[in-house]
Amino acid sequence: MSFYSSRLPINKSYTDITAEINRGILELRKSAPDAMAGFNAMARGALKPGALSEVNKELIALAIGVAGHCDGCIGFHAKSLVRLGAKREEVMEALAVAVYMGGGPSLMYAAEAVHAFDEFAAPVSDGVASSS
Repeated sequence: MSFYSSRLPINKSYTDITAEINRGILELRKSAPDAMAGFNAMARGALKPGALSEVNKELIALAIGVAGHCDGCIGFHAKSLVRLGAKREEVMEALAVAVYMGGGPSLMYAAEAVHAFDEFAAPVSDGVASSS
């Protein structure tokens, strides 16, 4: 079994990953409200449209999540990109830059980011996103 196959499940669900992380974040908000309020203010300020659009900023965040090997980052930013109407082609170009900057390990996570974007972009039926 390779390093990557032992760490990355084949059927990873970014819907499940982000939901689980959100449960932990809720606990952090209760236990460390000032720190979490500061983080949320920083996120709002960083993602506020300016010289760069919110989509461009989310593409940057997704690429950094890939380079940082952060499943939660990939999930949350892929979901935001779908919500903002990003084109799949834009996501693919941002992921190519992430791979260029991060090498082979980033390629593995870029492939995961493709799955995350497609998962969140899938049509929803009966409140459940399709897994294909």
